[in-house]
This record gives sequence, C-alpha cells and structure tokens, in this order.
Amino acid sequence: MNRKKYIQPAFTLVLLLLAVTASNAKVRLPSIIGNNMVLQQQSKAKLWGWAEIAKTVIIKTSWNNKSYHVKADRNGEWVMNVITPTAGGPYHISFNDGDCVTINNILIGEVWFCSGQSNMEMPLRGNSSPILNANEIILNADNSQLRLFNVGRATNLQPQATLKGQWDESNSEIARNFSAIAFQFGEMLQKKLHVPVGIIVSSVGGTMIEAWMSKNSLADFPEIKIPANMDTVKHPYKIPAGLFNGMIAPLVGFNIKGFIWYQGESNRQEPKLYGKLFPIMVADWRKRWNMGELPFYFVQIAPFGSTDTTRSGPLLREAQLKAMNIVPNSGMASTMDVGMEKNIHYMDKTIPAHRLGYWALGKTYGIKGIGYNAPLYKSMTIKGNQVTLDFYFANYLTSYEKPLTLFEIAGNDKIFYPAKATIVGGSVIVQSDKVANPVAVRYAFKEFVVAELYNNDGLPASSFRTDDWDNVR
Repeated sequence: MNRKKYIQPAFTLVLLLLAVTASNAKVRLPSIIGNNMVLQQQSKAKLWGWAEIAKTVIIKTSWNNKSYHVKADRNGEWVMNVITPTAGGPYHISFNDGDCVTINNILIGEVWFCSGQSNMEMPLRGNSSPILNANEIILNADNSQLRLFNVGRATNLQPQATLKGQWDESNSEIARNFSAIAFQFGEMLQKKLHVPVGIIVSSVGGTMIEAWMSKNSLADFPEIKIPANMDTVKHPYKIPAGLFNGMIAPLVGFNIKGFIWYQGESNRQEPKLYGKLFPIMVADWRKRWNMGELPFYFVQIAPFGSTDTTRSGPLLREAQLKAMNIVPNSGMASTMDVGMEKNIHYMDKTIPAHRLGYWALGKTYGIKGIGYNAPLYKSMTIKGNQVTLDFYFANYLTSYEKPLTLFEIAGNDKIFYPAKATIVGGSVIVQSDKVANPVAVRYAFKEFVVAELYNNDGLPASSFRTDDWDNVR
C-alpha cells in the first residue's frame, strides 16, 4: 500500500479547512470587553482579542474618533492600549479586520475588581442566610451609571485566556443576583463621585487563598501541593492556583482603579501561613496588572463561633491587621461589630461595603472629611498595676456609653484575667486586682465578640494583643 497516497489528500483537506476557517474569521473579543462595559477613565486602557493570523485590526474609539492599527501575531492574538478621556459616555468601539465588530453603550469611569470567598460572593437575594435590607436595596438598584460583571466559576491547572460573564446595567433583577458587598461598594462610589462605576466580581465560596494565587507566587511554599492533573480531585475549586488560572488570569491587565478582597475564613486554622501568603498574592496581582501599587482594600474576617483553645479566628484577624503594615497602599475594614456567633455568613453586608467605600473615597480619591481608619493600637505605658494603651486614629475613643468587658490583662505568668477598662480621651486605662505587675493586654481576642471600642467616626478597633506569646489561651 502506498502510504503517501492516503496522507496527501488528508493533508490537503486540512489545509482547505484552515483556509475556509480563516476566510470566515473575524475579530473575537474576550467577554470582559463587550457591550455595557466601563473603561477606566484617563488611562491607557488595554483592549485585546483574536483575529486571523497576521491580519491588521483597526480599532476606532467614538469618544475621539481616533483609529488604532494592530496586527494579530502568529497565534492570532492582538493587544492595543487606547487613550480614555474623563468620565462620560455612552460611547462605542469598532474592531475592523475587514469584517467589523462594534460594541456599544460603553461608559468611561472608575473600575474596581472584587474577589474572595463566600462573604464576597453572597448575592443580595441571600442563600442560606438573608441579607439585611436586601429588598429595599434591590428596589432602588436601577442605575444606568453602575455596571456589573460577574465572573463565571472556573478552575484549571493552566492559566486560561477566556472566561464566562457579561457586563450589565444595574437594575433590580441584575442586582438581586450580584454580590451584596460589591454592589453596595460600587453604588456608594457612583453616588459620591458622580461618575460611571464598573464592578467586576470574581469569587467562590469556601475557597482558600492558595486557590487565588498563581503557581509562581506559591513556589516558595513546598507544603502547598498543586496536583499534576484533576482526575482524582474531589474539590476542584480548592486546588492551589486553580481559581487564579480560571478566574483571575483571563482578566489580568484590564485597567482598574483598585481591588477589594474578602477572604480568610477558610484559612483560619493556619494564620501564620496566611500572614505570609496574603502579601505575596497582593504583590503578584499588582505586578501582573502592571499599573503600580493599585489600592488593595480588604475586609477583616468577622467574629464567629464559640471560644476554643486554639483561638484561630483572632489569630487570623491579627494576621490581617498586620498586613496593613506589610502591604503598601492597603486598608482593612473591621467587622468586629457585625459578626454572628452561629452563622459565618452574617446578614449585615452594608457595613463592610461602606467601610470599604470609606477607604476608597477617603484614601484613593482624597475626599476630605471621610474617616476610614479604625483605632489602631500604638503603644502601652505601665505604671504600677495600671496599663495605659494609646492608639492611632483616635483623638477620642468611645464605647457608646456601654461598659468595656473585652479587655484582659496578664503578668509574667502569662495568665490572662478580665480587666477593668476605662476610656480617657484617646487612651484606655486597663487594670485588674489579680495582676499586680502587668506585662500584657489583649482586647476582644476571642472567636466571637461584639465590638465595644470605637473612634468618633464609628469605626471599631480590631481585636489585638500587646504580646507575641505562642500561648493564646
């Protein structure tokens, strides 16, 4: 048998099929670049897509009628940065490689990327738990200046180029199924800034931080194993780097103003590791976006559960609190007053959303008069059996005229006793008849508590301790 006789026709058929496919090819865009999207104002906004190999794509932006020319590479991929004006719209953009594709109803404004686990993912409609005031929020959700993009769930062992999702104008139906925290954060920014706002949410409940990190960023952590394949994986959304590959990598480079993040509950049993992983993840994301030290605001996990011997919750909260000193241009929203003892999915999502908004409006946008820093432990002074604690961001402290019951004090024996605590201006004086020579103080250092210590901006102090003892019982 002449083998070449059979190979040649098959090869010719493949070429013909490729030629037909190429002749019918037209510009393809990722789902993040589409109708109703928001582009970051006054930036070099990254646009990308696919076309026939070596074909020139002409991009025309309606806000300035400027044309950009870019040639698809040998993989059919092209990338172009376009100049965006100040906030406004609606506009349209055309992509023409001989066959024109136009996307419409585009706004120019502020874009924020939101990620994390279930308390970020939780929609306004709720699921196992309701959302406080949800129906009223949904009722008033119609806002053509607020655009929402929800990333479809996806996990993979390799970085992906595409994902599922679409931009929608905010209305009651869309908002009902959108992240309660991200929606209220975006709504707050839009109403205060008076510009279009785009909110992108990429979140999956019950996931650890490792899943949201790239393979390279995990290289120095041999204890974190990435499987060679997914054949025997029981929980695919929990594999290290999996969600990064499926739900972060396809969005890298889409111009944004900043990040908000709410995750940590699934890492509460390993707070020391989390304290190392979190800053590395932030640095890696920023490097990949290549837009400098983008703002990174995050929510501290809320008090939850009964006190146990490990106190994993307060240790994780401590790791998050310390991250503000490690991660530049970051800020933490305390949720010490909204947690629920028996429900990790607490109902009040308005408070953390607005506290994230305070950070963005006050720190990123520089709006004067907005308080965003919660009281932060600064130093202590010991005199006799009394300890005076001083704080940053607290000219005045308050308990709203309720007694302070969450302070504990210890001597060299490292045994903590409940302490009497009194506010004096911006300080707290702590003492106990059982501790004659105090050396350490803790505040709210338990799994579940309800905040008692605030500044006059109504922001609650995080749980904290002045010691670094391994014994945290």
